[in-house]
Amino acid sequence: MSVKSDRWIRRMVKEHEMIHPFAESQVREGVISYGLSSYGYDLRVAEEFKIFTNVNSTIVDPKHFDERSFVEFRGPVCIVPPNSFALARSVEYFKIPRHVLTICVGKSTYARCGIIVNVTPLEPEWEGFVTLEISNTTPLPARVYSNEGLCQIVFFDSDEVCETSYKDKKGKYQAQQGIVLPRI
Repeated sequence: MSVKSDRWIRRMVKEHEMIHPFAESQVREGVISYGLSSYGYDLRVAEEFKIFTNVNSTIVDPKHFDERSFVEFRGPVCIVPPNSFALARSVEYFKIPRHVLTICVGKSTYARCGIIVNVTPLEPEWEGFVTLEISNTTPLPARVYSNEGLCQIVFFDSDEVCETSYKDKKGKYQAQQGIVLPRI
């Protein structure tokens, strides 16, 4: 398995419609960068957020998640409360080929401000908008800018095709369209 370059990513986008919409080069002027980079793709966060709130004093339980734990927000700038988090989704829709695994990691611009994006894989033959978890680790409110870069997808190409893909397993997050909460 090896990390793949911008040339390889362009080819996979053409052959497999891997990323849509696809920014063929890095967009940087006046925004937190997004688009194709040397060895990855910086995805953008959409204008759709679910901001965590403890107003209902419920227990956070991945097996029985209470949707009332979130306040929905839509707009160009999301304010994430201190020591809290928000869920969001990518602008881009991904279709990961069967021989590819990706890892989603945070961008240093946000990390230097105490805003962390959870590391997560996109498995072979998974497709959908990526649900993103954005943690504000600071004691102050934090801004997240819609339609700008939030995290980077790093692509790994396997020497062989996997035996069982995410699609084969009928994964619970397959083809997700919006912000998807935990499922069992």
